[in-house]
Amino acid sequence: MPLSDSDLLAIWLSLRLAGTVTLVLLLVGTPIAWWLARTRGWWKGPIGAVVALPLVLPPSVLGFYLLVAMGPSGPIGRLTQSLGLGLLPFTFWGLVVASVIYSLPFMVQPLQTAFEAIGDRPLEVAATLRASPLDAFFTVAVPLALPGFLTASILTFTHTVGEFGVVLMIGGNLAGITRVASVLIYDHVEALEYTEAHRLAALMLIFSFLVLLAVYAWRPNPKKGS
Repeated sequence: MPLSDSDLLAIWLSLRLAGTVTLVLLLVGTPIAWWLARTRGWWKGPIGAVVALPLVLPPSVLGFYLLVAMGPSGPIGRLTQSLGLGLLPFTFWGLVVASVIYSLPFMVQPLQTAFEAIGDRPLEVAATLRASPLDAFFTVAVPLALPGFLTASILTFTHTVGEFGVVLMIGGNLAGITRVASVLIYDHVEALEYTEAHRLAALMLIFSFLVLLAVYAWRPNPKKGS
């Protein structure tokens, strides 16, 4: 039985959301990861804990506080209204903001690990060749950390595709606007449409497996060349 139009629309919305969030987090998460990897300040611990908080915080808790913050009386809500953007809850861009926060550790932590693995020596060599810190970052650090960028992007994309609690709290269940694939599976189950739910869930299961397979396939082999 082929996928229905509502299934295809939900899948497209999930992919669009995941792609947008991944691009935003590449821009936002890279400097955060670089700073966490290079700093020795006392605030590295608190900042790292804040970044990792979505890993342990229940999605409903995070979604509730984001909903309050984006509401008409919240700081984000007042800001968006003053800018003429309206309110973010129950919109696609509200989902983007919530998903960026929820998926932040999936981008930052692999990048931080990749940057830490580079060490100081390559950057010191670049400095002796009169490379500026910015030049050294783009010509030395980024190429050496490329596997970390790949892993972080894949994990962020996949995690965003599979989100449920946060997107339901912030976006609700609006067809074509905020109804992503995970929410539609819930709708199918609630309506006792188990065949439709199984079809869409199986597709997401296969997708997740293939993505994880790609991550492990691209992971460097420490024994290679030894």
